[in-house]
Amino acid sequence: MNYFKELKVWQKAIDLVTKTYLKSAAFPKEELYGLTSQIRRSAVSIPSNIAEGCGRKTNKDFANFLGVALGSAFEFETQLIICRNLQFLSEQDFEYLEKEVHHIQNMIIKLQSTL
Repeated sequence: MNYFKELKVWQKAIDLVTKTYLKSAAFPKEELYGLTSQIRRSAVSIPSNIAEGCGRKTNKDFANFLGVALGSAFEFETQLIICRNLQFLSEQDFEYLEKEVHHIQNMIIKLQSTL
């Protein structure tokens, strides 16, 4: 069992959540309960599932929660593309967040392979 706060992937995912909240604050107000809420929830789900998996007793359970976190990362990426297409994000912000989520996805995959 790992202590989740020490995991680099959890730390990067927390940074992604923070940046997502800051960037999505400028989204149109009519999207507050739509895309704004969706992208924030998928971002929060990534470190949350990593942390929950760390609290489980077996590596198999941890790997399952990493799989859920990975799914949330792909969900986040999809919503990020939609935000860019709707011009809720600048191209620069999109590219930065996309690069970060790709890095997190790769980190999760590598961590899964060690279990």
